[in-house]
Amino acid sequence: MAISLANSIVFSKTSHFLHGNGLKRFAFCIPFSSASTLSFKKKWKPPVASVLEFGGVKIAKDDVVRDDPTNNVPDSIFGKLGMQLHRRNQHPLGILKNAIYEYFDTTYPNKFDKFDDLCPIVTVKQNFDDVLVPADHVSRSYNDTYYIDSQTVLRCHTSAHQAELLKGHNHFLVTGDVYRRDSIDSTHYPVFHQMEGVSVFSPDDWQASGLDATDYAANDLKKCLEGLARHLFGAVEMRWVDTYFPFTNPSFELEIYFKEKWLEVLGCGVTEQEILKRSGKLNNVAWAFGLGLERLAMVLFDIPDIRLFWSTDERFTSQFSDGQLGVKFKPFSKYPPCYKDMSFWISESFTENNLCEIVRAVAGDLVEEVTLIDNFTNKKGMTSHCYRIAYRSMERSLTDEEINDLQWNVREQVQSKLNVVLR
Repeated sequence: MAISLANSIVFSKTSHFLHGNGLKRFAFCIPFSSASTLSFKKKWKPPVASVLEFGGVKIAKDDVVRDDPTNNVPDSIFGKLGMQLHRRNQHPLGILKNAIYEYFDTTYPNKFDKFDDLCPIVTVKQNFDDVLVPADHVSRSYNDTYYIDSQTVLRCHTSAHQAELLKGHNHFLVTGDVYRRDSIDSTHYPVFHQMEGVSVFSPDDWQASGLDATDYAANDLKKCLEGLARHLFGAVEMRWVDTYFPFTNPSFELEIYFKEKWLEVLGCGVTEQEILKRSGKLNNVAWAFGLGLERLAMVLFDIPDIRLFWSTDERFTSQFSDGQLGVKFKPFSKYPPCYKDMSFWISESFTENNLCEIVRAVAGDLVEEVTLIDNFTNKKGMTSHCYRIAYRSMERSLTDEEINDLQWNVREQVQSKLNVVLR
């Protein structure tokens, strides 16, 4: 159950062997290997952008970015596949992942199986149906999810692997990159990383406690996660907030009092029995939790902008070392932003996520924020939106010529692809 924080869709908010829709040859691209670590130099090189490899099976760009009416995966997103920032031991996300592993390995020796290299290409069934996401849930829309074809997506959460893993494992942690079409600001990015944990119990576990199955699982869950919060943040004040998720009941959010404010750390709950039954666990109860690595890493390392996690600038990468959790990031960029406004009459099909996809496709990580600053409807019923786009590089000063070229290209793409009329 991957409960994302800043980037939540499902939690606000699979079989591992892909099949059908032209993906049959990827049938074994998702090995059930326990998490292994990779050694990276301080300055990393991006992977080849035309071919990726999972479990020895090569995936070409044309297999993911297609000329298909149901495909909405841009080149820029394909370029992020396979980068796996969470597997880099000297990267803040890898450092955080390993710190969580350390807690579970110390508190529950040899109990939790770990997976951090599962293929992000999954079926609609795995991504939504297997975790009881309603058929009319907004997260299923093409506006929110990257579809390869009508039955295949880039996973929106690590929960896409839960049903299959439950068939062979009782206690596991899953970490991975997840993909969602989203807004543009300092805390949102179309690719981010999640970790989820699941623990399954049998009648022998709760009958001896004198508690019913649900209460036993909820108590064990809270004890586990309170310990994790102390491991990451120290002796902090904590509180539990009742909430709702479609795949757990009861459901909770854990908040900590950190730096003089309450911070949501993760979401969790007792797994819905239907999910366990579908995986063949008829007489069991389980808990699950999920957290967003970027959200926590930004707090622990004082990283102000989510784009920085993707930086290969040595002024960023050299600040972090394997095992050093919570080293405070020292900003190196004081370059000013440049603001450009764009107004247009929208059509009925217009969505802000589609606009942000175009801006990202043109400007990449040079765009810092896209904000709606004005809107109105005239007497003819036509609606106008005015968006302010902030351009800023984290590594250098942008020239006026660069910014003007970017803005001109954005305007052209918006007009041609979004069926709007520029003002």
